Amino acid sequence: MKLDSSNGQPPLAPHLPPPQDADTDADTEEIFVPPLNFAMVDNGIFRSGFPDSANFGFLKSLRLRSVICLCPEPYPETTSEFLKDNGIRLYQFGIDGCKEPFVNIPNNTIREALKVALDVKNHPLIIHCKRGKHRTGCLVGCIRRLQRWCLSSVFDEYQRFAGAKARVSDQRFIELFDISYLKQQQLPFSCSMK
Repeated sequence: MKLDSSNGQPPLAPHLPPPQDADTDADTEEIFVPPLNFAMVDNGIFRSGFPDSANFGFLKSLRLRSVICLCPEPYPETTSEFLKDNGIRLYQFGIDGCKEPFVNIPNNTIREALKVALDVKNHPLIIHCKRGKHRTGCLVGCIRRLQRWCLSSVFDEYQRFAGAKARVSDQRFIELFDISYLKQQQLPFSCSMK
């Protein structure tokens, strides 16, 4: 098994083929390519950008039960077939990828996505949007608040994935999102299993 750590980016320098006399299993080894912005959120919860066929081997290795897609566009047929063939359930919560500063992220949609993400029957699962930055960052930010992370750490993580395109409106949403209705539930996080 080989893991491609390029995070979906092209290599900096071209890879040279192994020497002809090298005794390798390169032809039989599958290369695992994680989707853009892939990371583990907690036990059984992952995040990323939109996966494509190059990521299928990697996704299969995660033994996913569910996918939470935060994009409103129809799911690509090849990716839908991959999910179906591997018994992975798709939960699609269409949130527009708006760049406007005063367009609200729908609270009810995030609340419904959180319910799916927190239900251990859906684990392991992956949360994704187009690039794994803004919509995914908002949902993961709400999960971090439920894990009782301080806001500065939540925002640091959000900014690490969003980079130069971090949005104050997303961070405001994370800060103001009402998590009180979930505080009474038993939460499946590794930090709460003590």
